Amino acid sequence: MPTAVVTGASSGIGEATARALAAAGFTVLAAARRRDRIERLAEEIGGIALACDITDGEDVARLAETVGDRLDVLVNNAGGAKGLEPVTDADLDDWRWMYETNVLGTVAVTQALAPALIASGAGTIINVGSTAGRVTYEGGGGYTAAKHALAAVTETLRLELNGQPVRITEIAPGMVKTEEFSLTRFGGDSTKAESVYAGVDEPLVAEDIADAITWVATRPRHVDVDLMVIKPVAQAAQHKVHRRLD
Repeated sequence: MPTAVVTGASSGIGEATARALAAAGFTVLAAARRRDRIERLAEEIGGIALACDITDGEDVARLAETVGDRLDVLVNNAGGAKGLEPVTDADLDDWRWMYETNVLGTVAVTQALAPALIASGAGTIINVGSTAGRVTYEGGGGYTAAKHALAAVTETLRLELNGQPVRITEIAPGMVKTEEFSLTRFGGDSTKAESVYAGVDEPLVAEDIADAITWVATRPRHVDVDLMVIKPVAQAAQHKVHRRLD
């Protein structure tokens, strides 16, 4: 049975991806900081739970030890946004958190698991980026900088692993309504979090992105989907979202 690691699997896109990959026949190792959530998830999908903070070197080493010598799919999903202040008023601690979580954590996990992916003979690395890694928007300086960096890491990795049996994909979602993304960005303020989606008909949901990730992971081994940008119909661009005014 093929194996997959999904980081940030305790909620949102990560949880949905773990469920989708399990349904597609993968044994899923669900990695996240919140042990109780991933243990419940692993029990439901027949997977393996591992409490892991991807910014902690010891946790990442333990993840690699649990994976062992062979891995088919790595989904680097852990990440997030904090704050929506202008660059001139930015909280640098929030920026550090975003860079460490979205970029350095992804690099650390990829470094640790690359040998097992290569050893599989047909490994797949799927990095969950964002449309924020393709364009910028006011108030998004820290997050867009981090996701642009992740996009650059993904493209560089594809060049450097050329010739190895590993394919590299970036999934770049637009507006996805999940239980925690905007709550984290606004420090737990549910009113601000809900305002992001106010009047928007059918924003994407986590299962939409999980479906795309699973499709990429199950293509024939010679097929590499470099980049997939996914937005709801209501979102033409980062700055242009149709909202009902009634």
